[in-house]
Amino acid sequence: MADHQHGTMDITVQEKMFSSFMTFVTRFCIAMVFLALFLAVFAT
Repeated sequence: MADHQHGTMDITVQEKMFSSFMTFVTRFCIAMVFLALFLAVFAT
């Protein structure tokens, strides 16, 4: 079995994907807040 050395794996792809995911989640949450406000103001 190969010796494992902590911190040597290249994780740039995972970091980019996580950053993209967090951006999506943040924008989605903001959009949901605006949608809720829109419905609260203009609901009949």
